[in-house]
Amino acid sequence: MAENTQLFRKVAILGIGLIGGSMGIVLRKNKLAGEVVGVARQHASLVHALKNGAVDHGTHDLKKAVENADLVILSTPVKTITQMLSSIGGFLKRGAIVIDVGSTKAAIVDAAQKSLPPHAYFVGTHPLAGSEKKGVMFSRGDLFNDSVCIVTPNEKTNKQAAEKVKELWVKLGTTVKVVTPAEHDKILAYISHVPHLLAYGLIEAIPQEYLGYATQGLKDTTRIAASDPEMWNDICLTNSKNITESVDAFVKILAVLRKSIVSQDDHSLIEHLKKSKNKRDGIDRG
Repeated sequence: MAENTQLFRKVAILGIGLIGGSMGIVLRKNKLAGEVVGVARQHASLVHALKNGAVDHGTHDLKKAVENADLVILSTPVKTITQMLSSIGGFLKRGAIVIDVGSTKAAIVDAAQKSLPPHAYFVGTHPLAGSEKKGVMFSRGDLFNDSVCIVTPNEKTNKQAAEKVKELWVKLGTTVKVVTPAEHDKILAYISHVPHLLAYGLIEAIPQEYLGYATQGLKDTTRIAASDPEMWNDICLTNSKNITESVDAFVKILAVLRKSIVSQDDHSLIEHLKKSKNKRDGIDRG
């Protein structure tokens, strides 16, 4: 990792949860920011943020937090991010950089381009880190270590701002990958959004009285069904086309497996199971 030097005088984090809080911890610990201000709806979240070392001070006042900030980080559910974009524009200083950490990108990038003033620069980002845990009390300084952050510039993105944002994420501990907002949403539908839906659907389908026999395998498979429903509602509704397509692809495969089982076609079944195992093993091999 490159030597840490201050990138921003003032950073405002709007939404001090797991991701926002963890960013604040690393920003302060590595002296990447002169001042980190956190915004949260709940007073308890600000107390936890101060206790965890995620912020220098906190506030409920968006204007106070954003004014004179060199970097504004939007770290809330997707629909709240789009609402905040229209709320903060009038408070941003000339040259301010605004980023988000939302799990969908096309809707957010579009909202940013419509809502923010021309003197502020928006860069979409999505760190592929986190857990099913919610809240700043779970934030930690190593959350982003050895993870990937996707940065999603488009033809309207300021190139200097994008380079500075990529530098930020490298210094936070991630490997940066660059794709378009549309490519991001298609990829994430397969690798994240549908897996969460499958976990939610599977746990809902199991009769309540069977859960007392839950194996570790079931717990592992459905762990992400403990994620925040509000957040995943927003993700699904803002990436509906890609999620629908990836659900259809899964249903098609599931139908093939079902047909093999019904017809007792062990040759077909084991071929599909082997193919899946080889694909899964490839993830671990990197």
